[in-house]
Amino acid sequence: MSARAKKPNAETPPDVALRLIAASCRSDLSRNRTIVLTSKRPIGIHQARVALRRLRAAFSVFRPAVDGPDVRSLSAEARWLAAECGPARDLHVFLTESVTDVPPVVKRVAARVAEVHLERARAALASARYDEFDRKLAAFAAGPAAAGAAGALRLDEFGHAVLERRHEKVVRRGRLMDQMDEEQLHDLRIAFKKLRYAATYLSPAFASPAAKPYIEATTRLQGALGALNDRATAAAMLADIAMAARPNEDTAAPLKALARQAMSGEKRRRRKLERAWKEFRKAECFWRA
Repeated sequence: MSARAKKPNAETPPDVALRLIAASCRSDLSRNRTIVLTSKRPIGIHQARVALRRLRAAFSVFRPAVDGPDVRSLSAEARWLAAECGPARDLHVFLTESVTDVPPVVKRVAARVAEVHLERARAALASARYDEFDRKLAAFAAGPAAAGAAGALRLDEFGHAVLERRHEKVVRRGRLMDQMDEEQLHDLRIAFKKLRYAATYLSPAFASPAAKPYIEATTRLQGALGALNDRATAAAMLADIAMAARPNEDTAAPLKALARQAMSGEKRRRRKLERAWKEFRKAECFWRA
């Protein structure tokens, strides 16, 4: 069966479903790579990172059924590319979403930092290493279905086990959410992100109307956890801008004010997290129906 033969359903083998997802991620990455290499539009970096994140998540979701040196190598290269594109996206988010009323002097320094980050991303996406990654990813996506036990496994059977395991993991850890520090909350956010991608990739195997509200509840909870994690990212961005300031650019006071702004709202973010957790716990586990 070709990876492009049809959309996943309950009977689709997991390896075929993974190849379909890999082909979609490769297409998205290629399209947004062109934007990054030819313009400064922030959407290019953002969507390139999304494609890489989706790809890495897919390899993680399907690892129990599809694993080996080739898959691990592709996942590692996707991680490298995401890391090269990350600083450019993180700085843009900080300046446009995390803080408001950014002083002109900070904007000037940040613009220079952004240029360096963009060139770093472009260098990675235009490299021979990227070309090799793209070639191998295309070959993987176009590969034949596996024979034997892995090929005989149905997506609904595989999906039920994966979703049950990931769901129970976040429920167990989430009960202690109010006692967690920033690092533990970050780890919990990653666990919810993995659950969200698993639910997204495996929901076609169940065709349940409960899948959409479950995924939406998981997404909201991941976002609420991410809002708490934004403070750590903001601190890193402020440090980068401070280091890039020239002697005649007095950024100390403006950056201190932005730091206070970025670190504020702890109680509000915690309340949002509590509401998101309650909504998630009410959501129906669609694979159990």
